[in-house]
Amino acid sequence: MLTEKLYENDGYLRDFTAQVLRCEPLGDDRKYPEGCAFGIVLDRTAFFPEGGGQTADTGNLGSATVLDVQEIGGEIVHLTDSALTAGSEVRGVLNWEQRFRKMQNHTGEHLISGIVHTQFGYDNVGFHLGADGVTVDFSGPLSEAELNFVEYIANRVVGLNVPVTVSYPTPAECAVLDYRSKLDLTENIRIVTIEGWDVCACCAPHVDRTGAVGGIKLLGSESWKGGVRVRMLCGLDALDDYRKRCDNTLRISNMLSVPQLESADAVWRLMQSVQSEREEAARLRHALLDCKIAALQKTDGDMVLFERDLDGNALRSLVNAGVPLCGGVCAAFSGSDADGYRYIIGSAAKPLRAWSRELNAALNGRGGGSDQMIQGSVKATAEQIRAFFG
Repeated sequence: MLTEKLYENDGYLRDFTAQVLRCEPLGDDRKYPEGCAFGIVLDRTAFFPEGGGQTADTGNLGSATVLDVQEIGGEIVHLTDSALTAGSEVRGVLNWEQRFRKMQNHTGEHLISGIVHTQFGYDNVGFHLGADGVTVDFSGPLSEAELNFVEYIANRVVGLNVPVTVSYPTPAECAVLDYRSKLDLTENIRIVTIEGWDVCACCAPHVDRTGAVGGIKLLGSESWKGGVRVRMLCGLDALDDYRKRCDNTLRISNMLSVPQLESADAVWRLMQSVQSEREEAARLRHALLDCKIAALQKTDGDMVLFERDLDGNALRSLVNAGVPLCGGVCAAFSGSDADGYRYIIGSAAKPLRAWSRELNAALNGRGGGSDQMIQGSVKATAEQIRAFFG
C-alpha cells in the first residue's frame, strides 16, 4: 500500500491523523541521522521526505519524534527516536516554522530560476536547500549586474503576489507544455506554476502566492563547472541573515567610531595603516639586524646569539655573518624560555650534521641539516643552552 502524499496537494497542512502500517527497528545497513532508531510507514503523511535537493521535514508522530524522512524502496519512511504500535492511529504534527521557511526558499528559488531561464536561457542544473542555506547552480555565467537585475525582478514579482499553483497534466498535455525539469519525466508529473513567470516540475511543497515568499536576497556567486553557483535566502531566513549582517556592521562601526554605511571604507583605511606600519616595522627590523651584524666580534670559540623575535631569514643572515668570525659554531636562537627556541647553527670548521643529534638530545630539540648548517627547535631555557655550549 502506497502512502498518500498529503503535502502534494496542501503544503500548508500542519497536522494530520494517519494509521501506522509498519514500525521496525532500523538496521545497520545504511547510515541514519543521530538518534534515529525506528522506521515508521503510514497510510498517509504530510511529512515531505528528503528529495529534489531539499531536506526532509521534522516534527512528531504521537509521542515519537520524527528526525528525518526518507523514501526507501518506494516507501516513505519516518525515522523516529521511539516506536509506535502497528495498526494504531497517530496524530502527526510538523515543525511548521521549519517547513514554512523551506516553502519560502523553494518558491523563491523557482522564481529566480524561471527568470534566469527566460532572460538568459540557462538551466538550473543543481539545487540544495538545507540548514546551511540555499544554493542554485546554473548552466551559464552570470555577472554581478545580471544577478542584481534578476534579484530586482524577482522581488517585484513577490510584491505582485501572483498565484502559485500545483497541477498534474496528462502525458498529452505535458507533450505540448513548456516547463522546466532536470529529469526526463513521462508520467505522474507534478507541475508548480508561478503565474506568468515560471512553470517547473517539482515534488516539494510551496507557498500559494509569491507574497508569502517575503523577499529574496542573492548573497553571492562563484564560478561552477562552466556556469555559476548562486547562494540565496528568502523570507524569514533572509531576515535572520540580514539581522546578523547588520549586527556585525554595527559592531564594526562602533569599534571604528564611524557611521555603519562608512564602515567598509574605515576598515580599508585601517588595513592601509596597518600595512604601512608593518612595512615600517620590517624596515626597522632590517636596520636593527644590520646593527647587530656590525656589532659581532671575532672569537676563536663558539658564538651563541639570542634574539627575541627574528624570523628564519633574519636568523640565517645573522649566522651567515657570524660564521667567518668564529673558530667554532655560530648559533642563533630566537624565542623565549616559556615557548622554546628556534635555532639556526652554522660552522666552517665543525661538521654539524652528526653533531646535531647530540645538540637535540641535550636540549630536547629536533632538527637537522648539512655539515655546514643545521636548523630546528629546542625546548630548553637560555641558561641551559648557554651551559651546553660552555
